[in-house]
Formats: sequence, structure tokens, C-alpha cells
Amino acid sequence: MTKRTDLKKILIIGSGPIVIGQAAEFDYAGTQACLALKEEGYEVVLVNSNPATIMTDTSIADKVYMEPLTLEYVARILRYERPDAIVPGIGGQTGLNLAMQLDKKGILKECHTELLGTPASSIERAEDRELFKEMCEKIGEPVIPSEITYSIEEAKEAAVKIGYPVVLRPAFTLGGTGGGFAENEAELVEIAANGFALSPVHQVLVEKSVRGYKEIEFEVMRDSQTTQ
Repeated sequence: MTKRTDLKKILIIGSGPIVIGQAAEFDYAGTQACLALKEEGYEVVLVNSNPATIMTDTSIADKVYMEPLTLEYVARILRYERPDAIVPGIGGQTGLNLAMQLDKKGILKECHTELLGTPASSIERAEDRELFKEMCEKIGEPVIPSEITYSIEEAKEAAVKIGYPVVLRPAFTLGGTGGGFAENEAELVEIAANGFALSPVHQVLVEKSVRGYKEIEFEVMRDSQTTQ
């Protein structure tokens, strides 16, 4: 790790409450991030709403804010602390959503705070179902038939066009919360209503179901420098 001499203070966003069915890897990752950054000589500020985590121990970060993980509270912390950079990826979907809100509201620019890790444009491209589909099509990757919808009526029309069964995927929700498989219109209406309510951008992807297919998932991590 090459130390950035232009960065002095870094804010880390936690993932909030750990619920049943959600693993605790974000707490472990956040704790290690805080310790690693402190070891490199950075001042570390942590915000997390969950006091039952290791990362919120006062010895882990230089400053710990036990506050709600909302735009209002995190913006207030940013304006007060004026960190040089923010690390949102440790907080999973919660951290990424907050980073996007802070960027779109101009708060990162106002506070001269750099977004470390994945840039805002890449976060949006990965989280927005329509942008992700367009990116895959642009690079020639096959995609399952799908349509972006913003209302139950649009979802019903998309399902008829695609053909049942379909899977509904709300945008920007934690772990796919609010999504589900629909075998018919009645199931679709029920799932879609919940999905639109939970999606912060009120967007649901209606996609052809391939349930039962074997899925192989790859997770790749690399730095921003191109290696030969």
C-alpha cells in the first residue's frame, strides 16, 4: 500500500444493524480497514449506527460517531470533520447508497472530500439495473431478457412481453430486499408493490426467470493500476 501524503483524515461508513440472515463480514472488514489506515498514519473517523460491533470500539478508530446512517447525519459529520477522503465500500449497500447521495447532493464537492475505492460513476453503473444492462450489451455480453419498470402497470406489461415466470429486482436495496419470483400476475402485483416501495429510486427490473440454472459467481478485486 502506497501512502497518500495528501490525505490526512479518512471517514469510514459502517453498515448499520446486523439483521438475521446478514453476515457480519462488514464489521470485520470495517475493523481491519480502520486498523490498517491508522497503522499507515491516517486519522480515522468512523460512523456507524450499531453499537454492538467491534468497529465501534473506541480503540479501533480515532473518532467514533454512533449516529443514524442517513444523508442528514452523515452530511453533518462531513461538514464538521472535513475529512480528506471517504471509504464507503466497507459499509456494503448502506455505505454505497450514502456515498451516491452525498455525491449527487454536492456535499462531497462542498467538503473537498475524495471518494476512495470505486468511483461514483461505477457505483451507479453497477447498482442501476438499466445502466448495468446497457453496459453488458455494449461490451457484447449476453443478458437475460428484462425491462426496467417504474410502476405496477409497467411491470405487468413487461412480464407479459417477457413471459412468465419472471424475477423482480428492485434497484438499490440491501441484498435484493423486496425482490422475488412471480409465476403469474397476482404474484407479480404483490411483489412489485413491495419492491417499488423499498427501492429508493422506485425502480424494479422485471427479468426472465432462470431459476434452477447452475450459477457460478466470480468476485475479483484489483487496484486501479494496470499491471503488465
